[in-house]
Amino acid sequence: MSVALIILAAGKGTRMKSDLPKVLHPIAGAPMLHHTLRAGSALEPAHTIVVAGHGSDQVRASAMDFDPSVHVVLQEEQLGTGHAVDQARAALEGFEGDVVVVFGDTPFLQPDTLTRMVEARRTHDVVVLGFDIAELQPRYGRLVMDGDRLVKIVEYKDATEDERAIRFTNSGLMACDAKVLFELLSEVTNNNASGEYYLTAVPELANARGLKVTAVKCDEAETLGVDSRSDLADADAIFQTRARAQLLDSGVTMMAPDTVYLSFDTVVGRDALIEPNVVFGPDVTVESGATIRAFSHLEGCHVSRGAIVGPYARLRPGAELAEDVRIGNFVEVKNATLATGAKVNHLSYIGDASVGEASNIGAGTITCNYDGVMKHRTEIGARAFIGSNTMLVAPVSVGDEAMTGSGSVITSDVEDGALAIARAPQVEKPGMARKLFEMLRAKKARQSRGS
Repeated sequence: MSVALIILAAGKGTRMKSDLPKVLHPIAGAPMLHHTLRAGSALEPAHTIVVAGHGSDQVRASAMDFDPSVHVVLQEEQLGTGHAVDQARAALEGFEGDVVVVFGDTPFLQPDTLTRMVEARRTHDVVVLGFDIAELQPRYGRLVMDGDRLVKIVEYKDATEDERAIRFTNSGLMACDAKVLFELLSEVTNNNASGEYYLTAVPELANARGLKVTAVKCDEAETLGVDSRSDLADADAIFQTRARAQLLDSGVTMMAPDTVYLSFDTVVGRDALIEPNVVFGPDVTVESGATIRAFSHLEGCHVSRGAIVGPYARLRPGAELAEDVRIGNFVEVKNATLATGAKVNHLSYIGDASVGEASNIGAGTITCNYDGVMKHRTEIGARAFIGSNTMLVAPVSVGDEAMTGSGSVITSDVEDGALAIARAPQVEKPGMARKLFEMLRAKKARQSRGS
């Protein structure tokens, strides 16, 4: 059976106190919306529809950045969850299959939970996702069950004392046949205190038709919504705790895991070592047996087996380190490939470049890749030796087994095996230093008398 995923993402998120749409606030380096999209992708949906409202252009751009096939529809007025889902009606016209409705601000929803909802749909017409609350709270609607049949969803303010004592509560997520769902939504009214059309009315309407309605249970943490900056910080902390535990369980060594910040898509192989205070931005892969030393920052890069990075190193997008590469302290690498055994051990910038096998880059080396308008590449061959404090003015190439003298400014290509020295000749003027010091001291004395 085909599945269509509808993600409700129209809320402004007033409590966030932000111009940014709520679902675009990041957790672990990715918008909350991307977390939901990733969970939903496990269903391999035939259609993914994001219902946007506030900041719809930004939401559309973010959704399509994750998946260009996403269809974004606009809810111009926020008239309730039922009204929001109904905005997808036209986009799903003629679709025969199940619709799964989720929220864009619930980043911990698990793919397995969505799969269980779809599986429950095989024997029921409407499936609601619920969870047991540890403590009774007025913010959640209660799921009134009769065996495995969901009788209705009752809001706390409308519930009886017995219903308020129910711990099985509504998450807001729902699965239903597309045709049935939109038929039932046509029957939903806004005859309530808020004047809104609620998706929660669907189960009771389905029961009135004699349809089979049930609820699937998940862990409460999966349904955690993010409504404020405090919630956002709490959600990020929960993500980090889980992600660190998963890495440790998979065979990664972290000396101080609480100090390591992971991104939503960080991949680290077994037997890798992560030292304290390392930050992983998005799109980082570290292979088995690599070492990331303390206080390093990585994003958009790939670190191969046996490589050592840091301490105090920065790998930016496009950094590709082959096996046994060494990147040392205060080295920055951007959009550059370093072949097996290459070393950049100290105080250097390697950008828009390639470094050959077993080459050594001396301290203070800079690839001067930007001319103020365009970026240019530096190509360094295998087993080359770049002397300390060399400026490589791109576009330029240094051949295999070539060498540059320390302090050189290299503006022309260097042939294989050649030594290039490009620096001003040293000039020595006897006694000049003493004369300069005397002049400076005399000037300082005059200034002091004048003040």
